[in-house]
Amino acid sequence: MTTGSAGEEFLRRPFGSKRYSVKITDRIADVSCERKLNEKFLKESRHLQVLSYYFLYSAFQWHLPGEAVKTPRLCSGGRFAAAVLVPIVAYVFWMAYRIWGNKKPREDENRMIENIIFDVGNVLMGYDWEEYLRSYDFPEEKYQKIADAVFRNPIWEEQDRGQHEESWYVDKFVESAPEYEADIREVVRRDPECMHLYDYAETWVKYLKNQGYHLYVLSNYGTYMLDRTKQDMSFLKYMDGVVFSCDVQQIKPEVDIYKTLLKRYSLKPEKSVFLDDRAVNCEGAGKAGIHTIQFENLKQAAKALEKLGVK
Repeated sequence: MTTGSAGEEFLRRPFGSKRYSVKITDRIADVSCERKLNEKFLKESRHLQVLSYYFLYSAFQWHLPGEAVKTPRLCSGGRFAAAVLVPIVAYVFWMAYRIWGNKKPREDENRMIENIIFDVGNVLMGYDWEEYLRSYDFPEEKYQKIADAVFRNPIWEEQDRGQHEESWYVDKFVESAPEYEADIREVVRRDPECMHLYDYAETWVKYLKNQGYHLYVLSNYGTYMLDRTKQDMSFLKYMDGVVFSCDVQQIKPEVDIYKTLLKRYSLKPEKSVFLDDRAVNCEGAGKAGIHTIQFENLKQAAKALEKLGVK
């Protein structure tokens, strides 16, 4: 993932062996955050330096031996001062680490949201069947008939339930437009190729994971598509749980699949939020008592999460 991409999680600047971080929403909404971060870092560093020099100067006296350059010499009173002030200096640096260090986030029992549930298609991975089908350059009439036979066919979404072999579904698509059988079979065979990981996906979920949230996937996926795209889902390693429709033979927006996720992972719906690009799927989650955000883009979703206290 390249630095400066729209999905970059945060900017980092060294602080000793530690790092500062800026929220992903700051990175997206304000390109000047790098300058602000540098100013904050320099200001805090100067404060620490001034405090350190003050205490060390109290413990040492400086003199000029003849015309030589300055050299430090611990005075008799300095030995006592050092014995007292060295622990103080150590305490100052320890407090600086506590305040500005890259600490592991702790769970907040008062959080409104503890669990973030993601759809995959058009949230973490791009999928546009219309653009994909247009890439074949079919004449318009042929394009519309194949679209009706495959992607607009009610069976297209029903295959996500995973109750039949892939060949059964393909045969059903062909039955709707038998004159285009060869093209339909080719379109369906290559369909997984149009899935692609969004550049921000892994960084976003990693950021939320580091903030202490529990992350889950709830997505409609047919077995054929899942088998051929799961290896590209690099974000899965940050998930605390995953439910794909073909594995439970339930599909969104039916309320049962949301309840399956909640029950399997012992989640409280009022402490959970679900992100999906389709309004009907958000409505289904709402019926299960889950907070919902209809996903449009990363910036919009991040702002909606912030309104729920997710930062």
